[in-house]
Amino acid sequence: MSESSDLRPRPLLPTGAPEASRGPLIAAVTGLALVALCDVFSLFAGFRLRSVIGADGGFVAAPQQDLDAAASLYDTAGRVQVFVYLPVAIVFVVWFFRMRRNTGLLAPDRFRNGPGWAIGAWLIPLVNLWMPYRVAFDMWGAATPLPAEGERHRARTWPVNLWWALFVFSVLFNRYAGQKYNNAETLSEVRDAVVRYMAADVVHIAAAAAAIHFAVRLTAMQRRKLVEGSYGPAVVKATPA
Repeated sequence: MSESSDLRPRPLLPTGAPEASRGPLIAAVTGLALVALCDVFSLFAGFRLRSVIGADGGFVAAPQQDLDAAASLYDTAGRVQVFVYLPVAIVFVVWFFRMRRNTGLLAPDRFRNGPGWAIGAWLIPLVNLWMPYRVAFDMWGAATPLPAEGERHRARTWPVNLWWALFVFSVLFNRYAGQKYNNAETLSEVRDAVVRYMAADVVHIAAAAAAIHFAVRLTAMQRRKLVEGSYGPAVVKATPA
């Protein structure tokens, strides 16, 4: 018996396709981790404000000095979140565009839209709730090795779906919680609004973790496909001598 590689023709990847740089990935992952830490700080401030607003005889009450300090800390946490989120969003979109450009060279036929949509899709209201997901889904498919002969397609898209579901839900829920907080007039309404905001922070932390997993997996898949080819590692078969 002798061994030989699979005789199925293996399509060549386009020459000159660049390997995804780790620099933008590290910047994006670091930024997402920082966003999650800011959400943890917001949770701490929310817990403090929630504990200060207590219930006494069915009426919500709180010492004015403690309430002012807790409310000030909570507002500071909100400003920190906004201050950190905006530059991190820019860094992530830059990584997203570079990955769209690189994966587009691996499998141009996998994409339904041009590379410019990797940036523009985030900027158009309502469209940004769906179009970036389509771009991400196409990138995932382009970086996934093709199935070998007789095998079913091996693409597992749950990292993309999980990230986007958590991201969209966190955005919508955060807006709802913010509206309730801004419209709160009594301490009871403030307390309930803070609880909603804290739930939104938890979802946002989960969305950041899912985004990190998606980014790391996609970059690794793109780099691996450049090395191993469209079908992944060569399939070795035993053939008669």
